[in-house]
Amino acid sequence: MKMTVSGLGPHGESPSPPERVVLLPEDIRRAKDRDFRVGIAMHTLDSDWSRLLLNGMIGTFGESGVVVTEVIDCKFSPDRQIEALERLSAQDLSVLISLPVANASVAQAHKDISNKGVGLMLLENAPTALIPGKDYGGLVSADNFGLGQMAAKALSDFIAPKTKVGVLGFQADFFATNQRELAFARWMERNRPDIELVSTRFDTVEEAGAVGRRMLQEHPDMAGLFVVWDTPAESVLSELSELKIPMTTVDLGKFSATSLASGGSIVGIAGQHPFKQGVAAARTTISQLLGYKIPEWIAIPGVPISRATVLEQY
Repeated sequence: MKMTVSGLGPHGESPSPPERVVLLPEDIRRAKDRDFRVGIAMHTLDSDWSRLLLNGMIGTFGESGVVVTEVIDCKFSPDRQIEALERLSAQDLSVLISLPVANASVAQAHKDISNKGVGLMLLENAPTALIPGKDYGGLVSADNFGLGQMAAKALSDFIAPKTKVGVLGFQADFFATNQRELAFARWMERNRPDIELVSTRFDTVEEAGAVGRRMLQEHPDMAGLFVVWDTPAESVLSELSELKIPMTTVDLGKFSATSLASGGSIVGIAGQHPFKQGVAAARTTISQLLGYKIPEWIAIPGVPISRATVLEQY
């Protein structure tokens, strides 16, 4: 695969492609002989993206004889995640895989994992002050900066000159969504300086719709909207079902795909490859457990999805 990654990792790392990590038949045989055990702490399980990522991970682990002891849904709550990490690290695990729900508020809980002698692999986000190779093995994520650029370019085609576009972001200090917002704004500033950007954030997915409505009430002349991922975008569209405003988002879930394919408000999607990311995360974890040196940051490029390509991509 040709690398088309636009961003850098949380510590400025250059991206490595998932193809850098390969498990040979001998590696799989060695893994099956070692009785590796893995626990997983996810930010949420309430999205198509999460389910596909888990399918990729669990299937790949199963092929190599690695036992997944538990998958915990942290429901975007730092307190829940801290509790989950403490519980999982008390088990007899070879490695713990986490998708951190925040940065500073969960940093110490993640740092404590390695202090207890349990390996740590990260997905999407690296909490503040954690160092790759010391506090965690590596990070496997999407190219979130590239996804933000794709969303901006797709929306731009539907926005008239000298109008206003909204950005609905996530309040938590979350590397993935921060990168998307930053890239969206930079692309617009560089390519559509005639557009005025207005931004606001939601604290929880459930309140995203109400926040979106308030945003439109404060800016009734808003001509388009970017929502940082598809689940809050669904909340916004449910709240604003009477309106048709061009919108782009990230993640090709069932709702966003249906809206795009049927001519709804969603006019473009920055798509990820969650199953492939899950496979890459599992292979990287197994490689680390077998003693191989792994990249600090593996990044999976996204794909722009339009109405013409959504059925093919879904």
